[in-house]
Amino acid sequence: GEELLIIQKEFNGFNDTNERLDLLAMDKDSNLVIIENKLDDTGKDVVWQALKYTSYCSTLTTKQIIKLYQDYLNTYENGEDAITMILDFLEIEEDDLIINRKDQRIIFIANNYRREVTSTVLWLLNHDIQVQCFKATPYSMNSDLFLQIEQIIPLPETKEFMIDAKEKEKEVTSKSSVVAE
Repeated sequence: GEELLIIQKEFNGFNDTNERLDLLAMDKDSNLVIIENKLDDTGKDVVWQALKYTSYCSTLTTKQIIKLYQDYLNTYENGEDAITMILDFLEIEEDDLIINRKDQRIIFIANNYRREVTSTVLWLLNHDIQVQCFKATPYSMNSDLFLQIEQIIPLPETKEFMIDAKEKEKEVTSKSSVVAE
C-alpha cells in the first residue's frame, strides 16, 4: 500500500560490475528503496545481493538519480520529464529537491523465504537497517491470475511496537554508558 516511484528496473549501472538490481524506487521521503523480486524461493544469497546493491546505491547523487529516472522514462514510458515527475511525486519545489540523503531501504518479495534469510532480516532490523519482506502468492481462477501480497517482516501490526522498543533500548544503552563513565 505504500506509494513508491519506480525510477529504474533491472538496473546494471554499478561501476565495475555487471550485477542487476531488480527495481530501484523512491519513497515519499526521497529515500531510495532497493527491491529484490524472486519468483519462488529467496535463495541463500539474496540478502547479500541486496546489501551490495544498497551500498552501491548509497553513493548516488540527486543528479545521477534524475538521469537514471530520465533514462527509465525514455525507455519504458513516454519520455516525460524526470524532474517534473519527481517533484510531483514528492510534492515539493525544485529548490527543496535532495534525493538519497538518508539511509536506503530494502524490500524483498518472494513466495518462500529461507530461514537464513528471515534470520538475517530480523538481525538487520534489530540493527536499524530498514528492510521489509513481502510474501507473494499467485492464484488462478479459471483464466484469471491473481497475486496476493502480504507483508511478513516486520508484521504491520508490530512495527510501531518494534520502533518503540528499539528507542527504549537506545535510551537504556545511552544512560548505561553515562553511568559507567
